[in-house]
Amino acid sequence: MFKTILTAVSLMILSNATSQTKTSYQPPHFTDESRLKKIEPLFSAVEKIYKEYAEKNHFPGYSFGIMLDGKLVYSGSGGYTDIDKKIPATTSSMFRIASMSKSFTAMAILKLRDEGKLKLDDPVYMYIPEMKGQQLTSDAPAITIKNLMSHSAGFPEDNPWGDRQLANTDAQLIELIKRGISFSNDPGLQYEYSNLGFTMLGYIIKKVSGVSYEEYIAKNIWKPLGMPQAEWEYTKVPANELAHGYRWINNNWREEALLHDGIYGSMGGMITSVESFSKYVALHQSAWPPRDDADNGPVKRSSIREMHQPWRFGALTADYKYPDGRTCPIATGYCYGLGWTKDCDGRVMIAHSGGLPGFGSNWRIMPEYGIGVILFANVTYAPTGVVNIRVLDTLVRAAQLQPRQLPASAILKERQAGLMKLLPNWKNAQASGIFAVNFFMDYFTESLEKEATDIFNKAGKIIRVGEVVPENQMRGYFIIEGEKANIQVSFTLTPETPALIQEYHIREVKR
Repeated sequence: MFKTILTAVSLMILSNATSQTKTSYQPPHFTDESRLKKIEPLFSAVEKIYKEYAEKNHFPGYSFGIMLDGKLVYSGSGGYTDIDKKIPATTSSMFRIASMSKSFTAMAILKLRDEGKLKLDDPVYMYIPEMKGQQLTSDAPAITIKNLMSHSAGFPEDNPWGDRQLANTDAQLIELIKRGISFSNDPGLQYEYSNLGFTMLGYIIKKVSGVSYEEYIAKNIWKPLGMPQAEWEYTKVPANELAHGYRWINNNWREEALLHDGIYGSMGGMITSVESFSKYVALHQSAWPPRDDADNGPVKRSSIREMHQPWRFGALTADYKYPDGRTCPIATGYCYGLGWTKDCDGRVMIAHSGGLPGFGSNWRIMPEYGIGVILFANVTYAPTGVVNIRVLDTLVRAAQLQPRQLPASAILKERQAGLMKLLPNWKNAQASGIFAVNFFMDYFTESLEKEATDIFNKAGKIIRVGEVVPENQMRGYFIIEGEKANIQVSFTLTPETPALIQEYHIREVKR
């Protein structure tokens, strides 16, 4: 049940997966053969981690995938999607992914925004008039679309109540709103997870586009990405592909009744397979890094990167421990339909879990590293997030993957060359034309010369000057390799054109 996809694809070459139509959008792949070779030896360990975790947590069945640079490079499955009929889980089995659906809803809203059909700062009552005047305090601002997307509308956390509303109709939603919303906070003050808020977004999609959120997302996201295995209503899924949901109770599995699609599906109703969902993950991965090539996806890359930003602070966990036991503080926030985490090593993860009666799921990517994982399971509220963190952390650390970087800008390279002509004696530096007006007011030539000369003497004969490493397009550093020691030179450029050096530092670094 496990398979490895070993093909490395050259930069910007479009692949032609057999499950995609000829007209479907194909995210560009950035797969580097060396990166793939680094993680391939770890696949068997990943397989073991998922298998043992599934057994320990009583998953009837599961399906997983590993994404690298926009490509599903490894996937597998275990157990059953239908225990009575002994139908084995595969990577094409279709699981309900619950709240992982929220990012599709958020993406649809951003696409409508990009088309000029709504604004994120629009008050919700523009599209749901029944919300007009509903507020906790008399001085509360109006709830906006952005509040709904970032779980900051002031609605109370509504798990697991929201999970049982999935099949409700539009009319039932409006009737609930008419009766009055109970608030926990004023809008914009605090993060609080709200299924009701994302249900309202589904209703807004319909009001703005003229079609249901189901149809809009299927036409504008699923179809362009070539996701043939994606549905909202479980009765439309072929019986041999549909994962049944179970609850582990009294040391046995009890089947959960599948919920029909309804207006609350925009917060958690999507049904898909790992193979199809991987096309969506590839779209998210392809948004990084920002670049100049053609932007022909179903949603603009800049809008996808916007989805990945933490618009609402969550928490700071100073004593967070990774699954291997090491302590590493993390900060969390909520984006648009996605969660954000940054750890003590500066690594950013974008993720979302899903949980409904009978199902649990999680996907997680590290945008700067180009790697991600997917896991679906068919037991109630399956704790899939923890094991995905373990797998992702294992892959990055064991393979020693590094963040993908854009090439240094031409001006960074030019200023590096200019600095190397001056080091270490700084002769005629003020006449070089590469420094900003502030530079020689903040740095003194005699001091610069003495500092650089001392460090160069410690380094000995210069063996090699490394390429400039960009921290961004206006700031970077480079390493000068010496016979006895290495030297790091860092510099920051001004916002003017041409950009000039406004800040500079030099120091000895360990070899």
